[in-house]
Amino acid sequence: MGRKFQILREDELHAGFFTLLRMELRHTLHGGGWSGPLTRELYHRSNCVAVIPYDPVADKVVLIEQFRVGPVKSGEDPWMLEIVAGAVEPGEHPEAVAHRETLEEAGSFIQELIPVFDFFTTPGGCSETIALYCGIVDAAAIGGIHGLVEEDEDILVSAVPFEEALALLDQGRIRSAIPIIGLQWLALNRERIRAGYTAASSSV
Repeated sequence: MGRKFQILREDELHAGFFTLLRMELRHTLHGGGWSGPLTRELYHRSNCVAVIPYDPVADKVVLIEQFRVGPVKSGEDPWMLEIVAGAVEPGEHPEAVAHRETLEEAGSFIQELIPVFDFFTTPGGCSETIALYCGIVDAAAIGGIHGLVEEDEDILVSAVPFEEALALLDQGRIRSAIPIIGLQWLALNRERIRAGYTAASSSV
């Protein structure tokens, strides 16, 4: 029969920063047949982009710190260390969003944009997907406070050595999933990226 699902009912409960839907659906089972009706709430929002700004010559990663409401209810520090990220607006291409958000949130221009992969952030209850990129930047003048006032952004930006970024990860200082995924990808691919740029700079 193959894998199938049916949406039996869908109601919009709230429309704001997220749209909250209540869905009733059923799906085929691995062992055959159909599940009973399931009721699930779903946070629905536009797809998003995240960028790991990285300077391969200086071997530095750009991290941003901003207030996030998520940790408030769990009693944890709501100022989170993250990487650049933003929503894809209607009609925008993800690559354009990567360039725009890196300039707005980190005050930096991307010299080269390297696609990494797309993934769901919380598929159990949210439709959001992330298109992850590595953005090659010059970290020499990066730092300070950035963000758009009209979007209530208050973003502290710093360029840190890659090993320091990994240490922050090991110490549990980076708690958000997107930068964790981004830094782990960079750890696996850093030497390859650095080899191309350090070779190019030494030949100039």
